[in-house]
Amino acid sequence: MGMCYSLRAGADPPLPIPSYGNAVEGEQVAGRGGGGDCTGARAAKLKEAQKIKEKADRKRSKCIDKSLKAEKRVYKQTHRLLLLGAGESGKSTIVKQMRILHVNGFNAEEKKMKIQDIKNNIKEAIETIVTAMGNLAPPVELANPENQFRIDYILNLQNQIDFDFPPEFYEHTKTLWQDEGVKACYERSNEYQLIDCAQYFLDKIDIVKQNEYTPSDQDLLRCRVLTSGIFETKFQVDKVNFHMFDVGGQRDERRKWIQCFNDVTAIIFVVASSSYNMVIREDNQTNRLQEALNLFKSIWNNRWLRTISVILFLNKQDLLADKVLAGKSKIEDYFPDFARYTTPDDAVLELGEDPRVTRAKYFIRDEFLRISTASGDGRHYCYPHFTCAVDTENIRRVFNDCRDIIQRMHLRQYELL
Repeated sequence: MGMCYSLRAGADPPLPIPSYGNAVEGEQVAGRGGGGDCTGARAAKLKEAQKIKEKADRKRSKCIDKSLKAEKRVYKQTHRLLLLGAGESGKSTIVKQMRILHVNGFNAEEKKMKIQDIKNNIKEAIETIVTAMGNLAPPVELANPENQFRIDYILNLQNQIDFDFPPEFYEHTKTLWQDEGVKACYERSNEYQLIDCAQYFLDKIDIVKQNEYTPSDQDLLRCRVLTSGIFETKFQVDKVNFHMFDVGGQRDERRKWIQCFNDVTAIIFVVASSSYNMVIREDNQTNRLQEALNLFKSIWNNRWLRTISVILFLNKQDLLADKVLAGKSKIEDYFPDFARYTTPDDAVLELGEDPRVTRAKYFIRDEFLRISTASGDGRHYCYPHFTCAVDTENIRRVFNDCRDIIQRMHLRQYELL
């Protein structure tokens, strides 16, 4: 918070006494007498004006001081949370959930504005999949070769600006999405860069194309828009103020994070647990989960952050479970230590959860805890939670569990604990 100084007025210098030169004695007396009366009245008025000004300055100064104290009090009472994590981990979805849960959600105008983004997600998804069909090794063939002209149509859209989504776009996209060859390519999406919401919105083409379509909260949560810059969301829970900062997760966005580090109550580090078999967009080589581990380590060991605890959101548990149960991408093929890993004694099996999923999610948890315990000095702690950012009830429950932790961090921050 910047410094603001109180205003204190000083007195004006005294006015000079007028001189009348070598006038006749009588004239001098008369001149001095008349001039004295005039000068005295004028001086009195100036003195009174000065008193009024000083009084106004003191009042203004008190108002400034009072305002500064109030701002400082509110600032100290506010919990500032910094959302960090690699790209496409689900940070922005967490922010959307806070709006739904604590800021009356999204109004009709905001929902309307998101329709274009949702349509763009559908377009990006089908373009990416049909492009990958020819680029993968081995390539993927259409189940119905007669759909080739539909692929040609989609590929020709890539260079079009201000696309208006005509009816034939939805027809071609829907038909392609029903082709078993396209579905087979989608199943290999870990081999190329595809947005997580691809299946969700491709399954909803008939709904999205309607003129009267209004996005649901779930549609807004699933909608993917690249985060660039820093976005602040303010909300209140049980009369406690929270400010949550969301910043871009791609490598070129991370340099902006340092601007938010000052006086942060806690860091919420978000991980895409399902990304163990994927590579990052930036270089198409680095494993996404390994990138998240490296980033977490750099934040945990940063000398400027040694007193800030980290709440670890092991996100996308729904997608992780799907991959583990499908059995097509084995974790040990990407993280060999998993082959020797056994489910820990502190593991809690969720209702109806497959033991294979439990083992996988706790392995990923322990990979992060191994970093925090190896270099922990007792000044900050790591609190892991399993999350599904698109599940509002899950986020409600997890955030409620985190509030006590955040409160303790806040009290410790201002040496009240």
